[in-house]
Amino acid sequence: MAGRRSEHRPGGDVAAATTVVHLPRGRSRRGIDIARLAPSVRSLLVAFGIAITAIAGYFVARDTSVFAVRTIEVDGAPDSVALQVRDALRGDVGVSLLRLDLARVRQEVAALPTVASATFDRAFPHTLRIVVVPERPVAVVRQGADSWLVSARGRIMASLPHGARPQLPRIWVGRGTTFTVGGIVPAVLDGSLAAVAPLRGMRFPARVASVRSETDELSLVLHSGVELRLGDASDVRLKLAVAAKVLPLVASTTRYVDVSVPDRPVAGSIYHAPNAPVTSASGTPSSAQTGVPTGTTATGATLKSKLEVDGAGSTTP
Repeated sequence: MAGRRSEHRPGGDVAAATTVVHLPRGRSRRGIDIARLAPSVRSLLVAFGIAITAIAGYFVARDTSVFAVRTIEVDGAPDSVALQVRDALRGDVGVSLLRLDLARVRQEVAALPTVASATFDRAFPHTLRIVVVPERPVAVVRQGADSWLVSARGRIMASLPHGARPQLPRIWVGRGTTFTVGGIVPAVLDGSLAAVAPLRGMRFPARVASVRSETDELSLVLHSGVELRLGDASDVRLKLAVAAKVLPLVASTTRYVDVSVPDRPVAGSIYHAPNAPVTSASGTPSSAQTGVPTGTTATGATLKSKLEVDGAGSTTP
């Protein structure tokens, strides 16, 4: 209740009025019953027992044959590579999948010279599944009588007997370079490998016998004897696509096809004049004296026009 009262100050007739306001009291908050929210002793014991059982089951399964490796599945690789992978992991047969060290397994498989990369999966209860990306062989490196199979990324996959893999191009190297199976070829061979690596993924109309590499000049020697001049190592896939269009068009006497400038391919022949040189009335040597038959330049122009009609601008052979 609010009330008023008057106060009389001494020495004056004026009275000061004072108002008293009674504020309502707040309701008392009831405390939270923590005891009701806490788990019971019985539920704690049950949860603890389940955890102990799970941990004990894990260690039992890890150290027994419950999840032992019985099968090693290899996908994505030819049979020969899959066999090498299984042989490398033969010692892991019988080991529990839970105890298997995948880091070590990955390292052992990656060390195989025929494997580029691999992924692993524990397929319970008894299978180790491996998906392999194999190395892709693109050439045979020759050094004297020795031969090595080399992948697209320059890895030495195997030592070969003389004459093996005749369908692959040969890259000849001099003495003084050491090659080790599983290692990487010297960087000086990168250009030669780049010149032949795209051939595995395209329908090239001729078989490549060997690769010639000089300073900024790459050439492929075809099995027919024709020299395919690529120039430097740039746009190799485009140059090979153009060459795939050009080669069926050239004459049987052609000795080289130059695609170093892809939009202006040129074909030519080596010509030997049967008679003595004869100077024309104008003083200009005849075509027989130049060693190049009449029409060689025209051949290049004809190839270009045919390619434009056939749509050689596409890089797809």
